[in-house]
Amino acid sequence: MALLTPVYEAEFLGFSYGFRPGRGQHEALDALAYGLGKRRINWVLDADIRSFFDTISHDWLIRFIEHRIGDRRVIRLIRKWLAAGVLEEGRRIETVEGTPQGAVISPLLANVYLHYVYDLWVRQWRQRHARGDVIVVRYADDTIIGFEHQQDAERFLADLSARLAEFGLGLHPDKTRLIEFGRNAIANHRSRGLGKPKTFDFLGFTHYCATRRSGSGFVLGRTPIRSRMQTKLREIKKQLRATRHDGIEAQGQWLAKVLRGWLAYYAVPMSAPAITAFRHHLIERWLRAVRRRGQKHRLPWRRMKLIANRYLPYPRILHPWPELRFLVTHPR
Repeated sequence: MALLTPVYEAEFLGFSYGFRPGRGQHEALDALAYGLGKRRINWVLDADIRSFFDTISHDWLIRFIEHRIGDRRVIRLIRKWLAAGVLEEGRRIETVEGTPQGAVISPLLANVYLHYVYDLWVRQWRQRHARGDVIVVRYADDTIIGFEHQQDAERFLADLSARLAEFGLGLHPDKTRLIEFGRNAIANHRSRGLGKPKTFDFLGFTHYCATRRSGSGFVLGRTPIRSRMQTKLREIKKQLRATRHDGIEAQGQWLAKVLRGWLAYYAVPMSAPAITAFRHHLIERWLRAVRRRGQKHRLPWRRMKLIANRYLPYPRILHPWPELRFLVTHPR
């Protein structure tokens, strides 16, 4: 892993994020926000590769590795990793496709596979076929592509399906969507009586079209995916039930750590209503857990809020506007 990473870091393209040094989720989100806000984007393709990590072709992957790595010892070691198989009911089952589960090298191998199957092809397609602006952001097997023209988007989708099929991959029919999205989407939808433009999810956030407070000008809105908020609150509720006899002090300290970790990722500009609501719902579940403890069942909400304020940080935006951070990271 340590040997291969610097080799491929010199090869990977700029719109590739995920499992790369210094190119995490927020860097990918910043790049996407900058592209949607500053380029002439009117259509967004949310492409989902079906069961990507389970359907990687070993033969194609080895061919891709051999294209850059000449050391046969490294190739043999990668073959052994790929042949490790999976354990089912205590028995090892050999696999002919997919990357080994839990192996530290699996993310790098996946990036190598998509570099040749997707990244290089997308760059070439954009140069040869696009008639307008095109932006691309890929985080592991999740990718968002923005287009200026609908015709470009539709042709790209058809060409991408054919391209992936050549390497044993395919797009998920239910999760892959082409939607009208961008600076003109709100006005276009209103003129056709269609209501608000559709949204798309990427890296834990729901992205939506919004306007500035003055009512003019496009702003990219981002809020935590609702289902993920609900899942996290259910996990908190379950843990509070299991530890309801540990006392207010222990529960408060644990909840503070959970909330700080959640805010560290989701407290981005435009998400203030969502992170405030999350803290409120967290306190509600804490109150219910405390009320289950015998004599505390009459604890009023006002008193609970005072207790919560003692332990839980107040929600505030922790991240700068993505366009500003992107320009600092990529001054060119």
